Amino acid sequence: MKPIAIGADDAAFEFRDSIVLYLKQLGFETVDYSSDKQATNSLYPDVANAVAYAIKDKKHDRGILVCGTGIGMAITANKVPGIRAAQCHDVFSAERARKSNNAHIMTMGARVIGIELAKKLVHAWLESEFEGGRSSEKVQRIDYYDKLYSK
Repeated sequence: MKPIAIGADDAAFEFRDSIVLYLKQLGFETVDYSSDKQATNSLYPDVANAVAYAIKDKKHDRGILVCGTGIGMAITANKVPGIRAAQCHDVFSAERARKSNNAHIMTMGARVIGIELAKKLVHAWLESEFEGGRSSEKVQRIDYYDKLYSK
């Protein structure tokens, strides 16, 4: 697997550091696109955009974005054509983000969930694969609308 793209804003640097350490313990490499790693003081939309485009450009297969709530990161990442980002706050949503929706990116809120729960979500998301089946048609429809409105 390619390195996992990571991105955080100033509301989630410590949270991000814990996630990166956890990923290393699991044997994953990461590339950090967080605002404190950029040459300029970027805002969370810049971070989410950088991660989403890196995935679109096939530098990474998956990404994890964290901010205060995870909402703004998900909204921004989903603006990049071809990218599916899902905000996750429980194990079931993390699993379904991959199994049903084939999400490239998971987002989490450092002010919403604790780090131990976040580790469980990351593990569930990484262990899950797209199941296809009935979900294939739905994801194809998402892609159809994505292409329709990306012109």
